[in-house]
Amino acid sequence: MKLHIANGRVIDPANHIDKQQDIYIDQGRIIAFHTQPDGFNADKIIDANGLIVCPGLIDISARLGEPSHQHTDNITSETKAAAKGGITTLCIPPDTDPVIDIPAVVELIQDRAKHCQRTKIYTIGALTQGLKGELLSEMLSLKQAGCLGISNGLQQIDNTLVLRRAMEYAATLDFTLFINAADPWLQSQGCIHEGMVSSRLGLGGIPEAAETIAISRYLLLIEHVGVNAHFHNISCGKSVKLIKEAQERGLAITADVSAHHLHLSEHDIGNYDSLSHVIPPLRSTRDREQLQQGVREGVISVISSHHLPLSNDEKLGPFAETCQGISGLETLLALTLKLVDDDELSLEQAISNLSQKPAQVLGIDAGHLSLGGNADLCIFNPNAENHCQPNDFISAGKNSPFNGWSFNNEVVYTVYKGNIVYQKG
Repeated sequence: MKLHIANGRVIDPANHIDKQQDIYIDQGRIIAFHTQPDGFNADKIIDANGLIVCPGLIDISARLGEPSHQHTDNITSETKAAAKGGITTLCIPPDTDPVIDIPAVVELIQDRAKHCQRTKIYTIGALTQGLKGELLSEMLSLKQAGCLGISNGLQQIDNTLVLRRAMEYAATLDFTLFINAADPWLQSQGCIHEGMVSSRLGLGGIPEAAETIAISRYLLLIEHVGVNAHFHNISCGKSVKLIKEAQERGLAITADVSAHHLHLSEHDIGNYDSLSHVIPPLRSTRDREQLQQGVREGVISVISSHHLPLSNDEKLGPFAETCQGISGLETLLALTLKLVDDDELSLEQAISNLSQKPAQVLGIDAGHLSLGGNADLCIFNPNAENHCQPNDFISAGKNSPFNGWSFNNEVVYTVYKGNIVYQKG
């Protein structure tokens, strides 16, 4: 498709661009700005007057339920949801079923993704075989198959020697280690943040030390081994402090936070609202403020959906027995831009946290609008008031605690490889 995007406000943090200009696209690439190339006849012209044109969003951690679990979600439904949210690149953690610990699983996911052609899907390989924390995976084979990094998912490695050897192997391959930091013993007896709300509701609490102790352990090993590392989904202010201090010491580490942790706290659980049941848990309002500050200061460079779609049945029952997770693809941009509306972030920084920065962490050529570059774009209306209605989600998972929230923005078009993969009806 030959595409002409006219009159839009183009914001591209990677190239320090924020101005109104036209974009011309042919054969999946950006071929010109400003002036129409000779002989160019657009198949479609998008009038983006009053709209913002930015790089397609990159979600650094989203679970899609593939290859199995098709009763709840699959690549088809979830890539449609991603396109509706302006997301053109997704990265899947290794704790699928089967686990991404052999190249055949990577190839299976990529094969299914090719049939959708709505978003680019990358995978993170398993650090240990079956994520059991005992035997190292064949990391070289996983890298050759296309994995961008290595992780043990939500499973923790108890044996510190195994963890060290795994880090050393990853370092020799220049593989980034993706970490979900949690002390399994401190976390195992709880389901929400340990504090006033857990006491009031009579639910087992997860102290912030479950995260900070694990982060401290990882940081010491990272410094000893010299591996590049990224911390997923941190949830408390003390974690921000630990990571900031390590970055200032020169450690090659980055971090992300979920969009829901930047807006919700333990108080949003109310009277056992299972839609707010997540791991790591929603923490105090003070922690939420410190996470926002961490994003402002650049200690946390990426905002992610940490998407986990669940069926209605999985969110029914006593709070502690319900499944943990939020369906977040279709609210990622809206929640991030709400921080702009609340004067917590600048618009440029918010877009950077969703495009340029995750691309840098993953080491991929994406998250920018450059001449000759891939034509992956998100076009949104910054002045379109709308209300979140999870029942209208395209995602197979309707499990969102943001029902009824008002947002001042809406995705109008999503362009992937030069093709319109979503258009607001």
